[in-house]
Amino acid sequence: MTPDTYAAAGVYSRRRWRPAPAIRLSILLHGAGAISLALHPDMWPWVAATLIANHLVLLAAVFFPRGRLLGPNLNRLPASAVERGEVCLTFDDGPDPEVTPRVLELLERYQAKASFFCVGERAQAHPEIVREIVRRGHSVENHSYGHSRAFALYGISLMRREVESAQAAVTAITGRAPEFFRSPAGFRSPLLDFVLATAGLRYVSWTRRGFDAVSSDPARVLARLTPGLAAGDVLLLHDSAPVSLAVLPALLEQLAARGLKSVSLPGACSPSS
Repeated sequence: MTPDTYAAAGVYSRRRWRPAPAIRLSILLHGAGAISLALHPDMWPWVAATLIANHLVLLAAVFFPRGRLLGPNLNRLPASAVERGEVCLTFDDGPDPEVTPRVLELLERYQAKASFFCVGERAQAHPEIVREIVRRGHSVENHSYGHSRAFALYGISLMRREVESAQAAVTAITGRAPEFFRSPAGFRSPLLDFVLATAGLRYVSWTRRGFDAVSSDPARVLARLTPGLAAGDVLLLHDSAPVSLAVLPALLEQLAARGLKSVSLPGACSPSS
């Protein structure tokens, strides 16, 4: 499907792309460099040094997932959600046929809602689990189609294919187009914001993460999530990691003890909430 076909099918709604200040500056530097070289070819060492420095700054920003240098980034919930005492539990990399159903049971037990950033090809492999996520009142969001660790290095064409294929897969299963996107491993390309604008998606990172994908110690994972836990936090876990099943009850109990309510991202960000 072409981008226009996706839009016509209701898979996404385009939004106007407004480049982040750092991206606008980069575009201006490249334009100024081209003009400078055309007028004064002997300036090429200065132009090259400036553009190399610019690219190094953009490259460094890729490895700061919570930063806004490369575009808008939802790493905390809006003020209205803070006033309501809400947080958002988010789960990446699923659905997993063993772990995700058990995560859903735990959330049901504690009357908590969450957002699941599903990998497109895994959603297609387990559509019944994806539909169950939605049936229980949670949201399913976009986490790319193939979850490649090289995602942040992709060009616009391949990146767009990854985003749009996942968008189409989730929409076909649930009947609802995702509103939010999170990059594989959280690494964000300077080109991504343009792709997300085309797909009508908002970028989400997190306030705090448990690193449960790399740690099998529930106490250590919980300790990364709970210090300073407050309304407005976006918490990152993985429903592909079995350790999350040991962490989740204690985390949900702490939320309840602090008077916090876990909601989905659309619920927290909806103007009517």
